[in-house]
Amino acid sequence: MKTSYIATAFLALAIASCKSDFLTVVPETALSSATFYKTEADFQQAVNGAYVPLRPLFNERAWVLEEMHSDNTYYARNILYGAVDPTENVADFAVPTAGGVTANDNVLWAFRYNYQIIARTNQLLSQIDGVTFSSEANKNNIKGQALFLRAFAYFDLVRLFGKVPLHLTPSASREDAALPLATTDELYAQIEKDAKDASSMLLNKAKQEAGRATSGAAKTLLANLYVTQKKWAQAESLMRDVITNDGYTLMSDYNDAFSYTGSNKNNQESVFEVQYMEGSGGYNGNQIYRFVPSPITAAELKPITGTTNTQPTSQESNNIPTPDLIAAYESGDKRKAISIDTVTLSQSARENKTYPYIKKYARTHAIHGITGQNWPVYRYAEVLLFMAESLNEQGKTGDAATYLNRVRSRAGLPATTASSQADMREAIFKERRVELAFENKRWFDLTRTGRVKEIIGAYGAKVKANPQAYYFPKGAVPPPNAFTVLDDYYGLPAVEAALSPYF
Repeated sequence: MKTSYIATAFLALAIASCKSDFLTVVPETALSSATFYKTEADFQQAVNGAYVPLRPLFNERAWVLEEMHSDNTYYARNILYGAVDPTENVADFAVPTAGGVTANDNVLWAFRYNYQIIARTNQLLSQIDGVTFSSEANKNNIKGQALFLRAFAYFDLVRLFGKVPLHLTPSASREDAALPLATTDELYAQIEKDAKDASSMLLNKAKQEAGRATSGAAKTLLANLYVTQKKWAQAESLMRDVITNDGYTLMSDYNDAFSYTGSNKNNQESVFEVQYMEGSGGYNGNQIYRFVPSPITAAELKPITGTTNTQPTSQESNNIPTPDLIAAYESGDKRKAISIDTVTLSQSARENKTYPYIKKYARTHAIHGITGQNWPVYRYAEVLLFMAESLNEQGKTGDAATYLNRVRSRAGLPATTASSQADMREAIFKERRVELAFENKRWFDLTRTGRVKEIIGAYGAKVKANPQAYYFPKGAVPPPNAFTVLDDYYGLPAVEAALSPYF
């Protein structure tokens, strides 16, 4: 009898096992991780897909969270458009946050786009060592790109949020998709590892396909991490390597440091840039249309965009250069006229109808609303400024001036007069502001130097004291909660918090 029970039990288990195997069917008519990652070409397609979230991230969200959330740019209230709280709250330093989370839409999508990159690179990295490639160099190049992109995404996340979940392998089920928040130091350690590995696997700029991550890009990302951590000697070593060996140069004209809508992309100053393509293929951007002041007539817009089918717009007006930034340019600085221009809006409700706008992204193009210029993430000018900063912080102020002056010389400015370490520190801080204006650097410069409350506190007081100077129509004022949330990090997205017990 006992034997019969045991046999029955084993039979039940066997049936259950067979049933489980029978139901685990790999689809044969659709791509999946079980059927896709089989060839070198598959992995090439997979790494291409890992770059894709960078386009909406930089076109739509990064400039809101990292540039307009600073004293460099602001929004111009358009009372005809209505409420645009998610973006205005960021510009006003008034993002509603409770219990460490926020419902702000910009925060949510920056979080999601970065984790899309992470999920795609994790899937690739989990499969690649099981497949034979035509050469080890080709495999390393794809692995290096994936590691760079994962490091890049986590670096963006840690600087935005401080603590986020650290996923390094694909999630097998919904149950293991939620992880505890990793500490800032844990995230830094993983970014360092990935960026180091990427730098040793990737090709240099001369050999790499244009637009892909290079060894120089990985070293620059790693140096950016070290500068954030104040590991000055490590940053100096990396930047010296890039300066000496990687073949980058400053474009002679600052205007040529930035791509046009169909040319000058990934030039000799470009260390890494997000790729866009004009046309109907879905690879385009439209940044200037998100930035240009409104309401603007077709006649007022046409000189800016050069399109054949120019149309008036009345959308929200964001990323408008502040008077503070405009005043930061020294007399004779060639970068000012290249970076910023003005436009007069006949339909504006503001008494002074003349507005500044970001000129260096206003490249002429064919079709209204569809642009193709790339977004600069790392340029050689920043490599030189990282080098200057890391040298100065080690007390090598005279050596630091050499690299700072290379950037100033191109701008048509005389050599710096800073001679003490403190004066040089401030000179480099100011130089980064104007050289890298509108490239999503300012907010992170404020947080890593511990100057958010000092600088944004004073800036917010000026906005509230004179709203009309900051593009408000007569009688309009910032909301009561403006400049009340001066934290170094954003709250985590509330929508994602609903899916996780850890935040």
